[in-house]
Amino acid sequence: RVRFDGNDLLPLETPIQNAAEEPRVLCIIQDITSAKTVNERLTLNLPASTTLSKLYEDVAHKAGYVIGTFGLTWGNTQDMAPLDHSSEMALSDSAFEPGGKKNFLQLIDKDGEQPQISGTADSSGLDDSSQERFIGPLPRDGTASCSGDYSSPSYSYSSILSKSETGYVGLVNQAMTCYLNSLLQTLFMTPEFRNALYNWEFEESEEDPVTSIPYQLQRLFVLLQTSKKRAIETTDVTRSFGWDSSEAWQQHDVQELCRVMFDALEQKWKQTEQADLINQLYQGKLKDYVRCLECGYESWRIDTYLDIPLVIRPFGASQAYGSVVRSSAHFWEPETLDGPNQYFCERCKKKCDARKGLRFLHFPYLLTLQLKRFDFDYTTMHRIKLNDRMIFPEELDMSPFIDVEDEKSPQTESCTDSGAENEGSCHSDQMSNDFSTDDCVDEGICLDNTSSTERVMKPKVKIHIAQTAAPDRCFDLNNVFRYLPQSLLTFELFSVMVHSGSAAGGHYYACIKSFSDGQWYSFNDQHVSKITQDDIRKTYGGSSGSRGYYSSAFVSSTNAYMLIYRLKDPSRNAKYLSVDDFPEHIKSLVQKEKESEEQEKRQREIERNTCKIKLFCMHPVKMMMESKLEVHKDKTLREATEMAYKLMELDGIVSLDCCRLVKYDEFHEYLERSYEGEEDTPMGLLLGGVKSSYMFDLLLETRKPEQVFQPYKPGEVMVKVHVVDLKTETIASPISVRAYLNQTITEFKQLIAQATGLSADSMRVVLERCYNDLRLLYLPNKTLKAEGFFRSNKVFIESSELTDHQVTFTDSLLWKLLDRHGNTIRLLVLLPEQSPGTLANRTLCQKGGGDSDAPSEESKGNRKSVEAILEESTEKLKNLSLQQQQQGSSTSDSQKSSDASDFEHIESPTQEADSNSSLCVAADNRELENRIRAAPGGSGGASSDPENHFTCEERSDSEVNNDRSTSSVDSDILSSSHSSDTLCNADSGPIQLANGLDSHSITSSRRSKAHEGKKETWDTAEEDSGTDSEYDDNGKSKAEAQYLYFRAEPCSQDDPFGHAHGLVVHVDKRITLAAFKQNLEPYVGVASTQFKVFRVYANNQEFESVRLNETLSSFSDDNKITIRLGRALKKGEYRVKVYQLLVNEAEPCKFLVDTVFAKGMTVRQSKEELLPQLKEQCKLELSIDRVRLRKKTWKNPGTVFLDYHVYEEDISISSNWEVFLEVLSEPEKMKSMSQLAVLTRRWNPSTMKLGPFQEVILESSSVEELKEKLSEMSDIPLENLEFAKGRGTFPCDISVLEIHQDLDWNPKVSTLNVWPLYICDDGAVVFYRDSTEEPLELSEDERNELMKKESSRLLKTGHRVSYSPRKEKALKIYLDGGPAKDPGQD
Repeated sequence: RVRFDGNDLLPLETPIQNAAEEPRVLCIIQDITSAKTVNERLTLNLPASTTLSKLYEDVAHKAGYVIGTFGLTWGNTQDMAPLDHSSEMALSDSAFEPGGKKNFLQLIDKDGEQPQISGTADSSGLDDSSQERFIGPLPRDGTASCSGDYSSPSYSYSSILSKSETGYVGLVNQAMTCYLNSLLQTLFMTPEFRNALYNWEFEESEEDPVTSIPYQLQRLFVLLQTSKKRAIETTDVTRSFGWDSSEAWQQHDVQELCRVMFDALEQKWKQTEQADLINQLYQGKLKDYVRCLECGYESWRIDTYLDIPLVIRPFGASQAYGSVVRSSAHFWEPETLDGPNQYFCERCKKKCDARKGLRFLHFPYLLTLQLKRFDFDYTTMHRIKLNDRMIFPEELDMSPFIDVEDEKSPQTESCTDSGAENEGSCHSDQMSNDFSTDDCVDEGICLDNTSSTERVMKPKVKIHIAQTAAPDRCFDLNNVFRYLPQSLLTFELFSVMVHSGSAAGGHYYACIKSFSDGQWYSFNDQHVSKITQDDIRKTYGGSSGSRGYYSSAFVSSTNAYMLIYRLKDPSRNAKYLSVDDFPEHIKSLVQKEKESEEQEKRQREIERNTCKIKLFCMHPVKMMMESKLEVHKDKTLREATEMAYKLMELDGIVSLDCCRLVKYDEFHEYLERSYEGEEDTPMGLLLGGVKSSYMFDLLLETRKPEQVFQPYKPGEVMVKVHVVDLKTETIASPISVRAYLNQTITEFKQLIAQATGLSADSMRVVLERCYNDLRLLYLPNKTLKAEGFFRSNKVFIESSELTDHQVTFTDSLLWKLLDRHGNTIRLLVLLPEQSPGTLANRTLCQKGGGDSDAPSEESKGNRKSVEAILEESTEKLKNLSLQQQQQGSSTSDSQKSSDASDFEHIESPTQEADSNSSLCVAADNRELENRIRAAPGGSGGASSDPENHFTCEERSDSEVNNDRSTSSVDSDILSSSHSSDTLCNADSGPIQLANGLDSHSITSSRRSKAHEGKKETWDTAEEDSGTDSEYDDNGKSKAEAQYLYFRAEPCSQDDPFGHAHGLVVHVDKRITLAAFKQNLEPYVGVASTQFKVFRVYANNQEFESVRLNETLSSFSDDNKITIRLGRALKKGEYRVKVYQLLVNEAEPCKFLVDTVFAKGMTVRQSKEELLPQLKEQCKLELSIDRVRLRKKTWKNPGTVFLDYHVYEEDISISSNWEVFLEVLSEPEKMKSMSQLAVLTRRWNPSTMKLGPFQEVILESSSVEELKEKLSEMSDIPLENLEFAKGRGTFPCDISVLEIHQDLDWNPKVSTLNVWPLYICDDGAVVFYRDSTEEPLELSEDERNELMKKESSRLLKTGHRVSYSPRKEKALKIYLDGGPAKDPGQD
C-alpha cells in the first residue's frame, strides 16, 4: 500500500538526476580482429567524463578480451595510431562527440596477435527479458499480424483445440486485433461487469442477434467461461460492431476502443436495468475551478470522467515522474494564471492573478489510469513513445487526492460560471486526447497527442514536503491532508494492459489478476499462462538500475499502458457467477453454444475422414472440365461416381450408366487404370487412405450408349499415334492406343495395325522420346520399355511401298517431314504501312512456276513488277542448298499442336525441284495473283484498323531511327543462352530494366583501371559484340549459306490476328535472324540492311532483335513481329539513347535523340557526329567544347567521359546504351581520370532554403580539399563548414524540415571513398552548411504550411515524404449494423 509520506512519495534522486543530465557519448565499436566478429557491433553509451582507460575496461568487459591485448582506433581512418589505453583523458577531450552523435571505432589486434579471450564476456547488452522468463509478445513466424502461429517446437494444431492448463480460454487474433482481445479479457475478468452482462436478457424479437453488441459480448463471455477450446474467435463481436474484414487490419488504441465501446453499450442499454452500468462502475467526478487570488472568488464547474490520463514526464523535461503517485499529484496540482494569462474576475471586474486547477470529488468503483506514453516530438516532427520507468503499486490509496469539502457539498449545484455539467470526459485542457494511427511493423496505435495545454502546465507552486526532497518536486502538505477523510479509499490493481513496440506500432496483451484465487495471468491473444509479481514489475518500463551508465541505451519498449484498479469494499466486491448460478436465459445460451460446439466437432471429424481429390471430365459440350471431388472415405465407388456425375453437370447430356471413374495422371495425360468390379469398394480403400492431396487424379470418363468401356489395367502405357502420309505430306490427329511395356516392337505394330487398318509389314514407327528427339524403332524383338516408353508416349507411323524405306532414316523424307513438323513455328509479321514496295510489290515467295495468267503492271519509279520479283525469288530459292542438315535443337519442351490443318499442304524442302514441282501450291499462287490484280493501281495499302494492337505510324528512315520506342536493352530474347536484343516500349518510352545498366560503365568504380583486357558487356564474345554483320568476310550473304523451311502468306480476314499489312509466316525456328531477314526482303521491298525486326510482347512492348547469328529458337507459335524501316546496325555499332542532364531543373533528365556509336570511336568523334543531329532534330546550337558526355545509371549522372576516351577500349559499351549530355557554361575542367566531379548544394537553415547545384572539381578524394573548395565558393569559414552526402537517386531531394537533422553531417573521415560516404565516382551529391547559422524559428501555422508545400513538392518528384503519416480509418462502432447504411458517416 502506498502511504502519503515524504520518502515514499518523493525519494531522493539528486545523484541520478545529475548523472542523467551529463552529456553522453555513443560509441559503436566494430571488432575486425577475425572474420567471425567483423559483422558484429558493440554499443556503449558513456558519460562524456569517462576516461580512455575506462573505455578500454568497458570494451574488454563487453567483448570478453584481456585488457592490453587489443587496441581501439577511429573507424575507417587509415594509418592512425590506436587510442592510448592508459590515458586518463576524458572522452569529451579526445575528439569524441557527445549528444547522440555516433562515434565509430574499430577494435584491432595488437602487434599482429589476436586479442586474448578472458571468458567473461558481458551479456548485459541484452534486455533483462532475454535472460529471464519473458511474458511479452511471443516470437512470431515473421508474419505481419498478431494472429500468426507462434514458433515453438511443441506447437501443433491440436494445441489450439485443447484448453489451456490454466483453465482460461484465449482469444484468436484476427489480424491486428490484439488491442481488442486485451480489453475483452479485462472486462471478462471484471466480476461486476461480467455478472451485469449475464443479467441482461436478449429479446430476439426486438433486435437482430448478429448486430446486437451486448448479445455478442454475452455469447463471447459464456464461451470464455465454458468452452473447452484453447482459444475462440472474436469475429461475431466485431461483426456486431459493424466492422468488415478490413477493420481487422486497422491499428487502434485500447483506451480509445474502451471509450467507444462503452458509448455503444450505453446506447444499446437505454431503458434497461443496465442503462447506468458504465457510469456506476467507471465514472468519476471532478471540479474544474479558477480562484481569484485578490478577492478569493471562485468559479467552477463539475465534469465527469471515465479514466485519468497521467503524464509520463512534464513538457520540456528530460526526467519522468517515475511513479503513478507523483504523476497523479501533478495532475491536480494548481497552476497560477498571471501576466498575460490573468483571469477576469467577475467580482473584481478586472483581470487578476488566479489559481486554476482540478479537484477530485468522486472516484469510480473501477478506476482506470491511462499512462500517456505516446507523444509528439516537435524537434524531429515525429511521434514518439516514452518508455520511461513508471512504478505503480498493487494497492493505491487515493484518499489524499479527494476534495472532502466539495464532496460533502451538493454536487448538482450549478456552476457559478457555466451553470452546466459536462458529462462524459475530463476537463478539456487535461483530459482530452486526439488519437490517430500510423503505419506500423506489427500492430498497435500511433498517437498524435494534441493535448498541448498540459505541456505548458508546469508546476509553479512549490511547497516543500520534506527537507530531503528535491526543491522542484514539492507542494504543501497542509493542502494535501486538509481533505483527508477518516476512511481510506484503497484501490486494488487487477489489470495491466501492456504495449510492446514503438509509436509506429506494436502489440498489446494484458496481465490480469483473478479475484477467485489471486493469481496473475498473462492473456496474450490465444495464449494464457501464469505469471508472478516479478513479471508485473517488468512492465514498469525503463531499465533496471544495475547497468549504470548504459541504462538509457537498453530501455525496454514493453511497458504498461493502462491500469485498472478496483475499490476494496467488501460490501460491493462481487464474485464471479458460477455455471450453476447462471440466470435461466444464460443456461439456455450455454446449452445452445455447447450444441454448436459439438456440431463443429462433428464437422471437424467429417473433414478428417473426407478424401479430397482433383476431378477431370471430358465434357461432351464444355470440353475438358476440372473440379474438386470431396467424398467421405466410407462412400463406395458407385456413390462417388454419382457425386462426380452431378458435379460435372452431365444430367440430361449423358446417362449415369455411361459414366465411370478411372485413375488419371493429368501431367502425362495418362489413364492409369479402371476399377472394373470394384463399384462397392469404399473410396478410402480405393484411393489408399484419406489425404488432402494425392499424387494422381480421377477422370470421369463417358461413352456413347452403343460403345463399351475399354478396361485399363495397371502397368499399361498410353500411346498417342499420329499417322503420316508422305504423298500429301500431312500428319493426322492422334489416336490413343494402350500397350504394355513388355510388348515387343512387332507386337506393338500389330496392335497399331488393328487400330489404324494399316499394314504392319511395311510400317515404320518413330518414337518422339522428348521434344523433337526422334527415334526409329527397327529392332522387332526389343521391348517398349527398352526403347524408352513411359506412361504417356507419342509415336509417328508411316506405312507405304515407297523407296523412302530404303534410305537411311536421317536422310529419309519421313525424317525431314517430322523434323520440319517439330521445328516449324507460325509467326505473325506486321509490315510497314508504306514500304518502298506496296503490298502488290511485296511479292509472296510462293510458287515459281509459270502458271501466271497475266503480269501486273510495273510500279512507279524503281519498283519492280510482280513477275520480276517472283522470278528473282524463285531463282534464289532454287539455288539454295535443300539438303544441308542443321545442328542444335530447341530448348522448348512444350507439346506442339498436331492439328493437321496447320501442316496440310506444306511443301517439303527436300522435294526435288523440276518443271512439274514448284516450291508452293500453285493454287496459292493463283489466289495471290488474283489479289494483286484486284488491287487498284497495284497497291494493297489498306488503312489499318484503329483497334489493332499493331498499328504503325508513317515514318521516314531517320524518323524510325530516332523513335523513342527503340529503347533500353533486353538480354534474353532470341536464344536461351545470350543475346542483345533491344527493349523498347512504343507507348511509354524507355523502360528501366530490373538489373539496371550499371555494368556498362567504364568500371564499377571509375577509379579502377579503364583499359582492362576483357570487358564485361552483354555481348560476351569479341566476334559477337555489338551487332553481327549480315555478310561474311568474302562479302557473301550468310543467309545463302544454308536453307531452312520458310513459307509466307498474307493474313486472311478470318485469321484471329488478321491485319491489312500482315503476313503469316511458317518458318523453321533454327533459321538465323540474318536468313529470316533475307527471306523477308521481297515482302518489305528493301534490303535486309534497311529494316529492323522487333519482337512484340504483352502490352505492345517491343524488343529489337539485332543479333543476326542467333536463331529463332526462343520464338513459339503465334508470336508477333513488327518490321520497321531504318538502317540496321553494322558489326561494332551500338544504338545509344542520349538524354540531357539539367541539374537545376524540376525534371533533370530529358530525352534528346537516338544515335549510333561505333567501336573504336573516341568520345570527341561521337560528339562531332551527335551535334548536327541535335541541331536538326532538337534545335540545339551547341559548341563541341561546351558539352560533355557522361555515364547514365537510371537517373543518376556518373563518370564524365573525356574526349580522348575510346569506346570499347576505355569505355565499356553495350546495345541500347544510355548517356547524359551536359551543356557547360565554361570550357571543360575535367582533364584527367584522377579528378573527381562532385555536385554540391548549399543548405541555408536561416531561410529554410536550398541553393542551386554547383559542380566542384577535385584533384583527389580528400575531404580537406572538398571543404576548402566549398569554403572558397561560399565564403563560409573553413572551421564552420559542415557537409553531408545526399541520399537516394539524383537529385537526392529531401524535405527542408528534415535536412538539418536527418543527414549525417560532418562525418569523421579524411577521404571521400570510405564509409559512410563512399564517393568513388563523378556525380555524387553533397550538401553543405554553415554550422553557426541558426535554423529559422517557425510558428505552428508556418510549420504546417511549409509541411504542406514540401509534401506537394516531394510527391511531384516521386520522393518519400516521411513526415506525412498515412491516414488511418477512425475507430467507430456502428449501432445500425455497419457503415453501408450511412455512407456519409465515414
